[in-house]
Amino acid sequence: MINTARLHSDLSRLSRETAMMSATIETLSTDELAAASLCEGWSRAHVIAHLASNGRTLVKLIDWATTGEPQQLYASREARDAEIDQLAALPREELVKAFNEAAAFFAEQCERLSGDLAVEEVDLHSKVIPATSIVALRISEVVIHHHDLDTAWTIEEADPDSQENAVEAAVRTMRAKNAPGMTINSEEGDEWIIGDGALKVRSDREGLIEWLARGQARHIEADGPIPELPVW
Repeated sequence: MINTARLHSDLSRLSRETAMMSATIETLSTDELAAASLCEGWSRAHVIAHLASNGRTLVKLIDWATTGEPQQLYASREARDAEIDQLAALPREELVKAFNEAAAFFAEQCERLSGDLAVEEVDLHSKVIPATSIVALRISEVVIHHHDLDTAWTIEEADPDSQENAVEAAVRTMRAKNAPGMTINSEEGDEWIIGDGALKVRSDREGLIEWLARGQARHIEADGPIPELPVW
């Protein structure tokens, strides 16, 4: 069970991050949606489509956590990509509607997490996620992909706890992809260890998200050569 106060706090932050992203999306024209994002091979429309798909798919993790029955998020990687392509091809108004409806559906379903949970952990693409962190996982998706839209919005505008959620998710992905061993320290006082923790890396949370998620190392300091990271 997630502590009720924590759940409501997480959902409040999710609502804030989602509202900011929705506001950004509303400013984008059809041509701007077709422009490239920071996700290699994806337009901005693809990023928004991914979050629309993701909002509904992550509900399966809530099903898993509350019933104990393992869930398959997508039939295959190809099926996932095809769904995102289909959503990205929608007219602007329909894509925006799909994003907003999926976000509302996920938030509504999260209320089920306030009850007794059947399992302590769930699995997201071979990454073990605490069942109590499903809302934080969605927050990280929204923050990272808001950054990917490459607009005037910056990660600095996200709630500090939401920034921490995003770094945590990126670190989890780096561990799953066998990134080089690092001890990562944020200026805010966080620490994460990947592998043997050999290389010491420092930045603020914003800089860490940019680097771990999209390889932008402009704000990274390290006690040795900054490594190339796996793409995700």
